[in-house]
Amino acid sequence: MADQNGAKVVRRFSGKASDAPDRALTVQRSQRGSAGSGAQLRAVRKDGWTAERRKVFMETLAATCNVSEAARVAGKNLSSAYYQKRRDPGFAREWAQSLSVGYGELEALLLRQALFGTEEEEVVLDGEGMVKSRKVKRGHPNAVGVRLLLQHRREVGEKLAAETVDRPDGADAVERLRAALERVRERRG
Repeated sequence: MADQNGAKVVRRFSGKASDAPDRALTVQRSQRGSAGSGAQLRAVRKDGWTAERRKVFMETLAATCNVSEAARVAGKNLSSAYYQKRRDPGFAREWAQSLSVGYGELEALLLRQALFGTEEEEVVLDGEGMVKSRKVKRGHPNAVGVRLLLQHRREVGEKLAAETVDRPDGADAVERLRAALERVRERRG
């Protein structure tokens, strides 16, 4: 666009998503949430939670299990991340999935260390900075292994307890159904 003198005029964004065909649109809730007007079509803020920032945040969260670090890497502040989590159920679901992946990796690492042990190299230098001696220390973090074993036992116990509850498709389902029908017949007469 040009004005009367031929100078280039930059049209400013009026706030309406329809006025900016070059801006991406997204469905967002109003500030009042579920009590408000519901979902609205809005332009994505350039400094907001773009798809790229969201992806970086979730990948970093899965790798580190650290929300502060994930927000820093994504270029957002911590309060913005928690606000987005409260406001957007999809974001909260991705957040939970990322943490689940991260903690699964952490559990696998700890289990690997408990099973196979760890190695730590200790290097002693002399006064001139030359290597005087090297020592490799090997160990098994038994406390971590015991905690993981106890957690596994608890999960297996809960699973077995859930499986032993009277299920409609259990092996004794026909017998339980016959007993229930017999009780109904006795009540009728």
